[in-house]
Amino acid sequence: MDEVRLVLDAGANEVVDQAQGIAVAPLTLSFGNQSFRDDGNMDMSAFMTAMKQTTVAGRSSCPSIQDWLDTLAGSKRAVIVTMTSALSGSYSSAYQAKVMYEEAHPGAKVIVVDSRSAGPEPSIVLHGIQALLAAGVNWGVLEAKIAEMRTRTHLVFVLQSLRNLALNGRISKAVAKVAGVLRINIVGTANREGKFELLSKVHGMKRALRELKHQMLALGYQGGEVIIDHCHNLQDAELLQGALTDEFPAAKVTIRPMRAICSFYAEAGGLMVGFIE
Repeated sequence: MDEVRLVLDAGANEVVDQAQGIAVAPLTLSFGNQSFRDDGNMDMSAFMTAMKQTTVAGRSSCPSIQDWLDTLAGSKRAVIVTMTSALSGSYSSAYQAKVMYEEAHPGAKVIVVDSRSAGPEPSIVLHGIQALLAAGVNWGVLEAKIAEMRTRTHLVFVLQSLRNLALNGRISKAVAKVAGVLRINIVGTANREGKFELLSKVHGMKRALRELKHQMLALGYQGGEVIIDHCHNLQDAELLQGALTDEFPAAKVTIRPMRAICSFYAEAGGLMVGFIE
């Protein structure tokens, strides 16, 4: 089988890796008249400062059809994994690009996967796809195999700040302020419809980390791969990593910094944890 191009959007916190055939389509974040294109070269420090200082709702723009076509250029086989269609137009844009690319390149085949998640879970899905390809899975059954694998991947997260959610009208500003004063952290997940769902409210990060691990076990975690993405919170990411490897010594647990779109949703101190059971 021809080499398969693997493509994600910037909502997966991945970087371009030509050696592994990984391409990333950018997203754009805007605060008033300030725009940041998360294309791997963005100044994250400037972005975080702008996000902290803004008093208006931020806006995100998914990759354009042309952005997706650029990532597919020259490929005969490709798999695109997008962030959840419940929160972004990324999947729709990618699917339109698939149709256009296949029409313009007879014989080319592109699979588009809606991760129904964001951050580290799409990366877990990506690694599962790489394993399927390495095992020699036939292209004709690859999409079905990916769908089966995705039933065993999950996302849990903890938010220490609700400021952006308040600015964007998702919750009241009063609730966000009270949560900050009382150090109430929100623990949640991405449900099977691809929407972020509240699981519990806890006081302080020590309890939040225990709750994250509890939720992972409740979702069936048994020592599979874990990716912990953090927004300026390496310390708590390492504490969670240690708690997991203490119980599952053979588990591969990776820590990464968040890029723009996940930092926008998780804010400073947030953690997003993707895993396969």
